[in-house]
Amino acid sequence: MTQDFWHRYRTEWFDSVSGARRDVLAGMVGTFALIPEVIAFSFVAGVDPQVGLFASFVLGIVIAVTGGRPAMISGAAGSVALVAAALVHEHGLPYLLAATLLAGALQVVFGLLRLDVLMRFVSRSVRTGFVNALAILIFSAQLPQMLDVTWHTYAMIGLGLAIIYLLPRLSNAIPSPLICILVLTLISIIHPMPLRTVADLGQLPSSLPVLALPHVPLNLATLQVVAPYSLAMAAVGLLESMMTASVVDDLTESTSSKARECTGLGLGNLTAGLFGGIAGCGMIGQTVGNVRYGGRGRLSTFVAGVFLLVVMVPLRPWVAQVPVAALVAIMVMVSISTFSWSSLRDLARHPKVSGVVMLSTVAVTVATHDLAAGVAVGVLLSGVFFAFKVSSMMNVSSSLDASTQTRLYTVSGQIFFASASLFADSFDLRDEVNHVRIDLTYAHLWDITAVGALEEVVATMRRHGITVDVIGLNAASAILVDAHAPLLT
Repeated sequence: MTQDFWHRYRTEWFDSVSGARRDVLAGMVGTFALIPEVIAFSFVAGVDPQVGLFASFVLGIVIAVTGGRPAMISGAAGSVALVAAALVHEHGLPYLLAATLLAGALQVVFGLLRLDVLMRFVSRSVRTGFVNALAILIFSAQLPQMLDVTWHTYAMIGLGLAIIYLLPRLSNAIPSPLICILVLTLISIIHPMPLRTVADLGQLPSSLPVLALPHVPLNLATLQVVAPYSLAMAAVGLLESMMTASVVDDLTESTSSKARECTGLGLGNLTAGLFGGIAGCGMIGQTVGNVRYGGRGRLSTFVAGVFLLVVMVPLRPWVAQVPVAALVAIMVMVSISTFSWSSLRDLARHPKVSGVVMLSTVAVTVATHDLAAGVAVGVLLSGVFFAFKVSSMMNVSSSLDASTQTRLYTVSGQIFFASASLFADSFDLRDEVNHVRIDLTYAHLWDITAVGALEEVVATMRRHGITVDVIGLNAASAILVDAHAPLLT
C-alpha cells in the first residue's frame, strides 16, 4: 500500500467538517430509505424482516471500510432476494445463510481475479436503460402503499413531496427528506389518522444480531444444494453493485475501484451470513438519494449502517410510528431523480440502435423484475448491433489482368464470425482465370471462423485448377493462419 493510497483513503472518510456533517445527515436519510425496501424484499425472499435488516446493518459497516466506491449504500434488496426466494422455499433459512457465505466467498475471488473488467462490455445505452428501469421499479414498488388507503395517505404524500422539493429553496442545512420524516411523524402523532406506519410493514428486530454459523450439515450434499444459488446470488449482486458504482461515478464525476468493490461486497456478505443475514448488493435508489443530499464519503455509508442499528433497537418504538407516506414520498423523489429524463430526448438524436438497446433493457428489467436479465439482454443486443455494423464495413473488390489471366481481390475491413460468410460470398469460386491473388493488406482476420472461410475459398479455387496466392497478411493474422490453416501460406 502506497502513501498516496492511505492519504486518499483517509480523505474518503473525512475530507472536511462540513463534508462530514453532510455525510452524517445524508447517511441518516439513507437509513430511512433502506427500511421499507429491505423489509419488502425480505418478504420477497421469504424470510423474516430482521434477516434483511441485520444484513443491511452489517453490509453498511463492512463495505464502508472495504468497498471501492465511497458514498455507495448496500443492503439486502434487489434481484438477490428473487434468487434467494426459491432456496428458502425449498430448503429453509439455514441453507440461505450457507449460500450467503459461499456467495460472499465467490465475490471475494471474483474481485481478486479482477473480473470487474467485464463491466467494459456494458455500453452507455445499457447503463441508461438500467437506471431508467430501476427508477420505474422503485416507483412501482410504492404503489401497493397507495392502494386501498384513505385520502389522508395521499394528502401526507403530497405534503411530504412539497417539503422535499420546496424546503431546499430556503435552506440545505438539513436534508429535506429527513425533515419530511420528522414533520409527517409529528403530525400523525398529534392528529391521529388512518395511516400505515413502519410497524405495519413487518416486525422490527428487538435485539442485536448474534455471530453464529448456519446449522446445516457440512458435506458435499449441502454444497450441491447451495452452490447454484450462491453463484447466481454472487453474479447478480456484483452486477447490481457494479452498475450502481458506475452511476455514482457519473453523478460525482469521479472514479472508483470496481475490483475493490467486488471484494468489499464479498467480505460484507460473508460477515452478513455469519450474523444471520441474507446476501445483499448495491442499492441504487438509496445510493442516489445519499449522493443527492450531500453524501460523498465512506462516512455516509458507515452512518447508514450504524444508524440502521440504532433505529432497529433503541429507537424501535419511535421508528414504528413513522408513517409509510413519508417513506413513499422519499422513494418517489428518488425514482424521479434516478430516471434519466434526457434519455427521452436522446431517443430522437442518437442512433436508433442505441435507443433499441436502452428500451429493451428497460422493458426486460421491468417485465421480469430481474436486473441481471435486463442487462444481459442489453449487452447481447449491443454486441449483435456492433458485430453487424463492423461486418457491414468489410469490402472485397476485384480487378482482372486479361494479359496474364490473373484476378486480384483486394479485401479491406474486419473479418470475423459475423462477416466471414459475406467475405466468402464475395469470391467467384468458378472464375475462368489461371491465377488469383487475395490481398489482405487492409484487412484483419480475428478468429478461426475468418481463417476457416479464407481456407475454404482458397481450397475450392485450387480444386478448380486455379493458382491462389494470399498476400498482405499482417503479423497477428499470419500467426492465426499458421496455427489453424498452414496450407494457405
